[in-house]
Amino acid sequence: MARKDPLHFLNVPRQMPRTTPASLRIQEFKEITGQYDRDQASEQAARCIDCGNPYCEWECPVHNYIPHWLRLVEDGRLFEAAELSHKTNSLPEMCGRICPQDRLCEGACTLNDGYGAVTIGSVEKYITDEAFKQGWRPTVDAEPSGKQVAVIGAGPAGLACADVLIRHGVQPVVFDRYAEIGGLLTFGIPPFKLEKDVVRTRRAVMEEMGVQFVLNTEIGSDVSMEKLLADYDAVFMGMGTYQAVTGGFPGESLPNVHPALDYLIGNIRQVEGWAQQGPGYIDLKDKRVVVLGAGDTAMDCNRTAIRQGAASVTCVHRRGEGQLRGSRKEYKNAREEGVKFLFNRQPVAIVEADGKAVGVRFMRTRLTTDGDGQTRIEQVEDSEEVIDADAVVVAFGFRPQPAEWFKANRITVHEDGRVLAAPRGPFYMQTSNPQIFAGGDMVRGADLVVTAVYEGRQAAMGIIEYLGLGRIELPGQQLDYQTAV
Repeated sequence: MARKDPLHFLNVPRQMPRTTPASLRIQEFKEITGQYDRDQASEQAARCIDCGNPYCEWECPVHNYIPHWLRLVEDGRLFEAAELSHKTNSLPEMCGRICPQDRLCEGACTLNDGYGAVTIGSVEKYITDEAFKQGWRPTVDAEPSGKQVAVIGAGPAGLACADVLIRHGVQPVVFDRYAEIGGLLTFGIPPFKLEKDVVRTRRAVMEEMGVQFVLNTEIGSDVSMEKLLADYDAVFMGMGTYQAVTGGFPGESLPNVHPALDYLIGNIRQVEGWAQQGPGYIDLKDKRVVVLGAGDTAMDCNRTAIRQGAASVTCVHRRGEGQLRGSRKEYKNAREEGVKFLFNRQPVAIVEADGKAVGVRFMRTRLTTDGDGQTRIEQVEDSEEVIDADAVVVAFGFRPQPAEWFKANRITVHEDGRVLAAPRGPFYMQTSNPQIFAGGDMVRGADLVVTAVYEGRQAAMGIIEYLGLGRIELPGQQLDYQTAV
């Protein structure tokens, strides 16, 4: 079908769904961005100009068929759009919410040069949300093969692997130590970015497809890896990265200095009414909060503290404003909600008094270039300053934490703890133990949800071939997206 108006992108401006004003959204833990209705989704999807080389699709780690499902939405063919979206992405409704589209698909959009990029993420979210509401479900047409695969970890990589396996006649059984599926989708990402009903809906859909979940189960203690290898034809590991990166400066062990993930998990359990585990709920109401780091996790901590009623939230980054690691959208949201940002400051110590943190000592920094052209961060002499704080949240990122049973099961890791898995062959994402496959953050290092989805799907392709069921090529997966291993 030809475009109704070839100049639609000029006549209709980029328009995001309604966003709750900052003064209201900081009072609750709900998603801040609303939903398109059918006409709005169609109108915004129609802004796509069908450029000859779809940069949006190439920049997307799972290589979604973006122009194609935009056209289907424009034409009102919702179920077809949902089916096409699911051919390349096992969790499109989640990626539509939490992917940094500003530096992926929308950042690469041809119209992102003065005209306003197509609102790809919002349309992606609309497609699956609305299709599920209207009763659409992913198709599972393959005959059962009789093969079973144990999937360790119900996070993005594990869910994506299970999705592909069940669609190709392989029974996945997904194990997870938590009582809910989702991994950091559920326990790390705050509800104002991803409400947990979205994850619960995905669980129900996957169970309808035939995926089995075994929760509250820790591999290595509740069930041994040896038993999984004996009972299942293959095993996929997608346990993510949970070990916090520390700064290595004095004072990090003080009682009111909190690792970011402990803080976020405790708050989500409080909001959802779930039983607390580990450090429990950390309430920063009326506290002067300093957040160290400026990635997406730091933004989550900033915005959570604001909603808890912190007296002030100051986020400090050792680089400049132009070198933020996280999403510019999340940075903008945090600023709107009242977070103060300080750039070019390196923490050197937590200031202690009476056994607790009372501030953070910083040195100013500047970027320099050495003789090899490498950019380095240099501390500025005599630039020390102290920022008062009642609580400090450390958000420097996460690294893998190899399990004790890795060695006994011949699972090789890199020096930094990442699991070694083959990105291409002989079987995609196979580890040094031929029966075990791996993907996501524990292979790549802490990264995006969408890259974990990609690697979970890659691993499923490798597993299916390993099981002797033939070689499959999933849509989008055959494009040579660089896998860091």
